[in-house]
Amino acid sequence: MRSWLDILAEVEALEELPVRADLVADFAAAAARDESSSIHFYTPTFKAYASSEIRGCGRQSWPAVSITGGECKLKCDHCKAKVLEPMIAARTPAALWQVVESMIGQGAKGMLLTGGSNHRDEVEYDPFYPTVRRIKDSYPDFRIAAHTALVDADKARRMEDAGIDVAMMDVIGAQETVTHVYHLKRPVADFERALEALVATRMKVVPHIVIGLHYGRLLGEWGALDIVARHRPDALVLVVVMPFYAPARRPFATPDPHEVGRFLLDARTRLPDLPLLLGCARPPGQVKVLIDAYAVMAGVTGMAHPSEGIVELAARMGRSVRVTPACCSIAVGEEVMALDGAESVALDLDEIVRQERERSRSGLKGIPVTAGGGCTAP
Repeated sequence: MRSWLDILAEVEALEELPVRADLVADFAAAAARDESSSIHFYTPTFKAYASSEIRGCGRQSWPAVSITGGECKLKCDHCKAKVLEPMIAARTPAALWQVVESMIGQGAKGMLLTGGSNHRDEVEYDPFYPTVRRIKDSYPDFRIAAHTALVDADKARRMEDAGIDVAMMDVIGAQETVTHVYHLKRPVADFERALEALVATRMKVVPHIVIGLHYGRLLGEWGALDIVARHRPDALVLVVVMPFYAPARRPFATPDPHEVGRFLLDARTRLPDLPLLLGCARPPGQVKVLIDAYAVMAGVTGMAHPSEGIVELAARMGRSVRVTPACCSIAVGEEVMALDGAESVALDLDEIVRQERERSRSGLKGIPVTAGGGCTAP
């Protein structure tokens, strides 16, 4: 019987990947106790994506809209509000309606609704809820995922009543991170109360844990995992900090990919029945490839934007591989909707190898994905 290290060596793109043998052995031992073998790969459209194995849909399918434009009061050290700047600004309810009408006219199937926080880590959506309700009443198939930030029970119910489909929030498990990285004067308990309020609604609830959020160190991740385990949302998305905008006086280290891999295994073990998804935010380069390989071996349910060779690795490991175009779902909360029955394309190892050989001969990029939402082959 081949070891997982042997399988890694069979994937050309991964044959020299510096994995830790002891960690791979732990993954294999855990997998022997886990009957789940399927994995979905997603191509969210907030940024361009293509690999030799799969490719993304158009960027207009699932745009991100910010009700504050590029403004945010918190100015967290890992972000400094810069992630909001490329988003579509809709600073008034009237502007939001116009933006959505325009997006739907261009073929959008849904959106991420977000905005910068106030000093209490709250996004001030209240004036926009009547417009969100109007959007959902006028276009019931248009999906809306909202970044909630911190909410109480009343705010969560208002989101639900407005018609939000997916509620997403970051869960932080260390007070030091809340205070120093987020510049926030609120306790960790408020993050747990917010998650509790959201799961009490009918919305799909998809919390995120940002691995390495404390300046590149893993600190509160296990505490955040405990919070998620106590409240059982619809799925958990794990991302890895990408502090491109961190200030020089408070630099972030690149998280150790082996530590990230260990946490992925701990999360899968702690939440064996919950969809566990690796979102699109990961550091670039070899670190990303290592994290992606570890994620497949750890048993994640889904992964956005896989590195080269990762789809083949999953297939060679005997996992049932499906590719879901982003236009079937909402990135990064999209995975829940896709798992709920959105169409996807099943791939096997022979198909992956065949497409790779065809690509090498002809120069074509990507496995054509045609199911759902109008994504077509080149």
